[in-house]
Formats: sequence, structure tokens, C-alpha cells
Amino acid sequence: MKIINLIFSALSISLLFSGCSVKNSDRKPPNIIIILADDLGYGDINAFNPDSRIPTPHLDRLANEGLSFTDAHTNSAVCTPTRYGLLTGRYAFRTRLKSGVLIGHDPALIAPDRTTIGSLLQKAGYTTACVGKWHLGLDWAKKDSTKPLWQGGNAWDIQNTSNVDYSARVDGGPADRGFDYSYIIPASLDIAPYTYIEDGFVTAPVNQHVPFFKDTTARGIWYRHGDVAEDFDHRTVLQTITQKAVDFINREAAKYQPFMLYFPLTSPHTPWFPSERFQGVSDAGVYGDFVAMTDGMVGEVVEALDQQGVADNTLIVFTSDNGSHWLDTDIKKFNHKANDDFKGMKSDVWEGGHRVPFIVRWPEQVKAGRTSRSVICTTDLLATLAEITNQRLKPGNGEDSHSFLSVLKGEEPKTFKERTIVHHSVNGTFAIRLGKWKYIDAKGSGGWSLPEKQVPENAPAAQLYDMSKDSLEMNNLIAEKPKVAERMKKILEEYKSESKK
Repeated sequence: MKIINLIFSALSISLLFSGCSVKNSDRKPPNIIIILADDLGYGDINAFNPDSRIPTPHLDRLANEGLSFTDAHTNSAVCTPTRYGLLTGRYAFRTRLKSGVLIGHDPALIAPDRTTIGSLLQKAGYTTACVGKWHLGLDWAKKDSTKPLWQGGNAWDIQNTSNVDYSARVDGGPADRGFDYSYIIPASLDIAPYTYIEDGFVTAPVNQHVPFFKDTTARGIWYRHGDVAEDFDHRTVLQTITQKAVDFINREAAKYQPFMLYFPLTSPHTPWFPSERFQGVSDAGVYGDFVAMTDGMVGEVVEALDQQGVADNTLIVFTSDNGSHWLDTDIKKFNHKANDDFKGMKSDVWEGGHRVPFIVRWPEQVKAGRTSRSVICTTDLLATLAEITNQRLKPGNGEDSHSFLSVLKGEEPKTFKERTIVHHSVNGTFAIRLGKWKYIDAKGSGGWSLPEKQVPENAPAAQLYDMSKDSLEMNNLIAEKPKVAERMKKILEEYKSESKK
């Protein structure tokens, strides 16, 4: 069945883009690589912010050779829900996760029967891989099924994991959600357990425990205490997963069967651990050096494609899971705006929390050096890949995903200018974008920049911005445009009611 699907997809894609004859139907469908940075801001990349204090030559190259979206968003301002949305084409607030993120021992968030970009492309004949940070929950085995998985403390301060059977298969991860090959860490690099999992099995014994770690030389060099495997070193995780990604490309490039690599990076999320080669290369401190290293790892993936001779027919998507956790004090200290001039940061429903760099390079099909102002969301990847591979999503799957293939082909359809996107913050605050209007159902940022309890009591109960004139969200029009606000609120309430189901 895979061979039949592959032949069908090759023919469909060839006809879709070039109107070519059946003689060209033996053309291989595009390889697909999705690179998701962790806590990288819109303003970190030179191609998006010329005033960036960080060298990003490889990402700049991707932008110069591809299409850059300047109004792209994540469906959430923190990582777990964004990853869920990217893989499933569905807002994470529709799941049990209504705020915050998961921890390393939380159960799987993606339901077994839900379509992911992995399972979608498997049906199109692709060999699929997930390498990097998972952070979507895992179903760890218990030594004693009658006892809790962990005890003591709280979700962020687990004291006793003696009932976790690290030697058993780990269910609910990428190996069970559409990926033929997987090499992951369970959560963020600062959340235990610290271990690699390859195709559902921990790669080394987990028989040690590391204490809370903090290096006072920089704000972002720390991680929580927890279980650690014998082969795990926080300082080399980024290099390790990059090598695994390159190895996968090298294995699959020569085959006729196309491949898809989902490569969620662990950087530049805390702990900031730039390798010696990248230390001191930026003017934005240790964080800047770690961003530069992130750029370097992207360069290694691109170089592998070049060396294998498959770059022209490989679709690369690069983006971030949310904005940077970059403070006002950091901006003043380094004169670097990680989130450009956008208001807020990671966690917020303000633009700094979810407006992210978004680059698509596909030399054979996407014209180089273009910029698009179409409003897109990370949830849109599923529908886009479905259209590229000539598939229809099953009813009830990818309900928040809209294909932007037409934009890749050079169009700027009105549907994207009038696009509706629901934004969601770390504490569960909602906002909605509809065309040029953005309505925020809160007084403050919905996150860490300006919590509700710190907003003056006499402040307006909600916020309304005209994003066509005020993308920096400086002029709240809630009092001047009551009818617009009422309409936006009504639409948002419909989404919020769906989140309770």
C-alpha cells in the first residue's frame, strides 16, 4: 500500500505544480524537514531584524533562498501546546491541557487515533523521523501498576520516581504517533527525566539523580533536579540530536522513498550551553551565543542536504515554538531585542509571545527571496502538507489547520488576510486575531510580562488593536470601537466554549 500511495503522490505533486505530463510522473516527491527552535525570538535572526546582535548566517541563507513570513504565529505562547498544534493541526486548548506545559513524567497528550504530520506523510509513502525535544507527554511503564508513577513533592518538584520502570518500552511517544524513527528527550532541557529515548526505549540505564543546577554567570544557565541516564550530558544534547538528524538524512537521501524529518531543537531554551566554538561570537551574551549555535546546527542539516544532492527537492520549514524569554533588563544590558519591537515575550498573548520567524525554502517550487505578509499559524502545517501530498484530512482531524500552499506558489489570497487565529497564553488567557483586528480577553499580557494582578484596577477589561496600523499594540481601541470588540468577543467566546468540551 505504501508503494501505491508513493506513486500516486509523486504523480499528483508533479501535476499540481507544473502541469507536466505523465512522462514526469517518476519524479520523487519532496523531502520535508521541519525545524522547530525552542524559545527563539522574531528579532534574533538578522533576516528578520537587521539590528540583531547575533550572527545567524545559515538562517539568513534560508531566508534569502526561500520565503519569509512576517506575520506568522504559534498557537500558544509556550512550548507543549504549540508542539501539539504543529503536529496535529489542532489548538491544544481543545485537549486536557488548558494552561501551562507538561512535565517529563506526564502521560501522552496526543490521542492514539489523531492524525499527525508523521502519520499523514506515512500514508503518502514517506519515511518519517522525529529527532529532538518531544515535550508532549509519554506513557511511562510502572514497576507496580497499583501504585502512582511518582510520589512526593509536586509536578515540578518530584521527590520519588522509584516506581518508574525506565527499562520498559515508553509508549505514547513519536514511535506511536506516526514516526518510523525517533530519537528524543522527554521534555525541555531543564525538565527531568534527563534521558534519550530511541524508538521507544531509553538508550542507557537511568540510575542517577542530579541536583538543581544554577550557574550564576548568566541568567539562563540552570536546570531542575531529577533522574538522569548514564549517557546524558546537558552540555552536549544539542550536538547529539543534530548528529542524529544528519545521520537520518544521510541514510535516507539515496532512497527513492521520500523522507520527512521533524527536528524540534532544544535551543535556545534554558539551560544556555553554547559549545566552545560558539562562545563569545555574539554581542548578546551567553544567550546570543546559544542562538548562534542554534543557527550553526541548522547549517549542519542544510549542509547534509547539499552533500547528498537533495537540497533542491527538499522543503525546509524553520520556525520557533514561541517568543524568546528575553527580559527588559536583558535588552538594556545587551542592546538586543530578541522579540524585535513587539510587545511582550514568551508566555504572553501580546505579539512578543507568539509572533515568530517562519521560513520556507523549497528551491524547485518556491521562488527565492520573497516575503509574505499572509497571516499563518503553526497549526497550518498539517493542512499544507496534506495538500502537497494530495491527501484529504479525515473528519475531526486538523480542524484548526489551513493550507498555505497557495502562498508558497506566489499568491496572497484574501482568505489569509482575513484569517482567524486564536492565541493562548501560559495561564490560559485567550486572544483572537481576525483580519486586521486583534482582541485580547484580559487587561494585561496573559503571561509573565504583565499579570492581571499587576494591572491598575481602572484599566479597560479587554484590549483591541488594529494590527494593520499598530502591530506593536500601543493604542488600545476597546473604547473607540465597541461594535468591533463585541463582534470579536462573540467569536472568541465560541472558541472558548469549545475548549470546555
